[in-house]
Amino acid sequence: MADGTVASGGQRPLAGIFWMLLTGANFVAVTALVKHVGDAVPAAEAAFLRYVLGLVFLVPMLGPLLRAGIDRRGLALYSGRGIAHALGVICWFYAMTRIPIAEVTAMNYLNPVYVTLGAVLILGERLAARRILAIAVAFAGVLVILRPGFRELSDGHVAMLFTALFFAVSYLMAKRLSERDPAAVVVAMLSITVTLALAPFALAVWVTPTPGQLFWLFLVALFATAGHYTMTMAFRAAPLAVTQPVSFLQLVWATLVGWLVFGETADGWVILGGAMIVGAVVFISWCEAMLKRRITPPPEATRF
Repeated sequence: MADGTVASGGQRPLAGIFWMLLTGANFVAVTALVKHVGDAVPAAEAAFLRYVLGLVFLVPMLGPLLRAGIDRRGLALYSGRGIAHALGVICWFYAMTRIPIAEVTAMNYLNPVYVTLGAVLILGERLAARRILAIAVAFAGVLVILRPGFRELSDGHVAMLFTALFFAVSYLMAKRLSERDPAAVVVAMLSITVTLALAPFALAVWVTPTPGQLFWLFLVALFATAGHYTMTMAFRAAPLAVTQPVSFLQLVWATLVGWLVFGETADGWVILGGAMIVGAVVFISWCEAMLKRRITPPPEATRF
């Protein structure tokens, strides 16, 4: 997991674009694999298995974790974040079985917008005119995607709205945690606490997975981990103003995968709404980078 903070980036734009293209490919692979597994494995159980199988990738982080010396207050913060993130992951897995990949991807871009609102309401950030404008455009993009009154909304759309909300809470807490502990500790603790938080939900709906389902969920963990690595490399190589616009291609790829692999209709309204949300996120991120602020995470940082 990313810890929710954003580095200012280096000055190698081509390298940054390359790593961000790989990031998008990795996360589209995650969504496609989850869609492939479908509801054969309940959402809470699938999310739990993804994290359990992904614990193997924490081995390099065990050293920093054991040396961290987390106190009681820190443990409470990590636990709270783990619960919020776990609820977001469950909602995301559920939405993937109910609505097209493109719509899940587009609505997932709301996470940084919610974080911006949370920064104002919780952390005391000032709501400047540029933020108000960007937030208004982002929510207009959501209305373009959902088109309430013009089509029937499913429980998957509602789940995605809650996904963004829970992830926003998670990453606002990550902002505080990243100020007190190294990134490796924040990443490792997120994986551990989310796994523990998901366990009771998974047990409540448990069905015995097949070896094939376990294999696909392990690939989900693998591509998610790879996505966070390539995302980090992108932010080290180039500024947000370079890497953020590239993230919009993920919505294009998700639409193509949904159409070619799963027979989902390519919806121009979803592309338009997604472009509006991404544009708002890029604008917020660019303004924050110019002001050397580090509160709004990029869309990919709110992946699971």
